[in-house]
Amino acid sequence: MLNLMNELLVDIIGFLYEPWVPLLLVVAGVALTIATRFPQVRMLKESFRVVMEKPSTEGAMSSFGALMISTASRVGTGNIVGVSMAICTGGVGAVFWMWFIAIFGGASAFVESTLAQIYKRKNPDGSSYGGPSYYMETALKQRWLGVIFAIFVILTYALGYNALASYNLQSTFAGFRFYRAETTPAVFGIILGVLFLVCVMGGGKRLAKVTGIMVPVMGVIYILVAVIVVLLNIANVPAMFAAIFEDAFNFKAIFGGFSGSCLMYGIKRGLYSNEAGMGSAPNAAATADVSHPVKQGLVQMLSVFLDTLLVCTATAFMCLSSGVAPTAELAGAPYVQEALRSTLGNIGPVFIAVSMSLFAFTTLIGNYYYCEGCLRFILKRQPSKAFMTGFRIVAAVIVFVGAVASMGLVWNLADLTQGLMVVVNIPVILILAKPAVAALKDYQKQRNEGKNPAFRAAEIGLKEETEFWK
Repeated sequence: MLNLMNELLVDIIGFLYEPWVPLLLVVAGVALTIATRFPQVRMLKESFRVVMEKPSTEGAMSSFGALMISTASRVGTGNIVGVSMAICTGGVGAVFWMWFIAIFGGASAFVESTLAQIYKRKNPDGSSYGGPSYYMETALKQRWLGVIFAIFVILTYALGYNALASYNLQSTFAGFRFYRAETTPAVFGIILGVLFLVCVMGGGKRLAKVTGIMVPVMGVIYILVAVIVVLLNIANVPAMFAAIFEDAFNFKAIFGGFSGSCLMYGIKRGLYSNEAGMGSAPNAAATADVSHPVKQGLVQMLSVFLDTLLVCTATAFMCLSSGVAPTAELAGAPYVQEALRSTLGNIGPVFIAVSMSLFAFTTLIGNYYYCEGCLRFILKRQPSKAFMTGFRIVAAVIVFVGAVASMGLVWNLADLTQGLMVVVNIPVILILAKPAVAALKDYQKQRNEGKNPAFRAAEIGLKEETEFWK
C-alpha cells in the first residue's frame, strides 16, 4: 500500500516539477527582481536596519519576532540533510543553483510578504494576522483559491515538512552504537511528538519566544564551526569552487537527465530550505507591527539570504572542502557526519546530531505556526479550543509517524506539497505585484525625505479595502 502511494507521489511530482515549479520560480524571481530594481542588493543594508526596529505597540509582534518564526521554519533540517541530499543525488553543481534560486527568490519573498502586510487583518486586541489566502480573497476577490491554498499550507507544514523533519532527525543518529532500526525511530518519534505538543499548546507568542532564542544561537554556532572546518581544509577550497561551477554549467548532463540533475535538485532543496515564493513566510510577516509594509518585506527577504547564503552554504562548504566524495549511499546526514569526522574526528558526528536536534525542533514549531492562521481562514472564525487541541494532537501524531516512515515517502510528500503551494502562490504574486512595487516606491520616497516611512493605502492608489493603513 505504502509502495503504491509512493509511486503515485513520484508520478505527480514528475508532472509538477518537469518543468512547472522550476519554471515558475525562476521566471517570477527574475521578473520581480527587475520590477523592484534589485532590492536584494541595493536595499540589503536597509533590511538589516529595519529588522531591529521595535513595534509601536507595547507587547505586539516585532519584525524580529516574525523573522524568527519564519526563519525557524526556513533554517531547519533542510540546511543540513537537504543540502547533503542535493549534493549526493544531484551533484555538487546543485550548490550553485541553490544560490541562484535564493538570490532571485529574495525578490519573490519581498513581494509576497509586502502583500501580506498590505492586506493583513486586525484582531480585537489590535494585533494582526494574514497571509496569501487573505490577499487572494481581498485583492483577487477569489476566496475559493485562498481556501485551496490554506489547505495546501496545512498539508505542507503539518504533514509534509514536519514528517520529514522528524525523519531527518532520527536518521542522524543511525551511525551511533545505541541505534536500533527496529525501535530507535519510534522512541525518537515519541519524544519529539511530546515535546512538540507541549510547545504548541502555548500558542504563537510562546513560539516567538522560544524560536527567538534558539534560532540565532544555533545559527551562529553552526556557522562558526563551518568556518573552522573550511579553514582547516583551505587547500581544498579552490578545487571545491571549480567543481561547483563546472558541474553547475554542464548543460549536456543537466538536460540529458533533467529530473535527476544538479539544477533540479538545487531548486528542489533550495525551495525546501528557503521557501521563497511558496507563500509560507507571509503568514508570519503579516503578524509584525510595522509602520510600513515594505519594512517586513525587506525583513523576509533577509531571512532567505540568512538561510541559503549563510547556513546552507556553511553545510556545503564543510562537506565539499573535507575531501570526502559525495555518493548516493551517503545521501543525507551520513555525508555531513562523515565530512566532519574526517576533519574534527569523532566529535564531528556528535556536533551534527546536536545541531540537527536544535534545527529539527525549531523547524517543527515554526512549521506548525503557519497552520493555525490557515485554519482560521478556512473556518472564517477563530477555531474553538477543543478543535485546536484535537488538531495539535493530530499534528503531534504526524511528527511520530514521520520518524518511523521511509526516507523516500517523507521526501516525496514534502516535494509534492511544497510544489502545490508554488503553483498557486507564484502566479498570484505576479498578478498582484503592482501594489508591492508601488509601496516600495512610496517607502523609498519617504526615506529620501528623511522620514520614518508610514504607509497609507490611498497614497499608492489602492482601491481595495484594508483593515490597516487607512
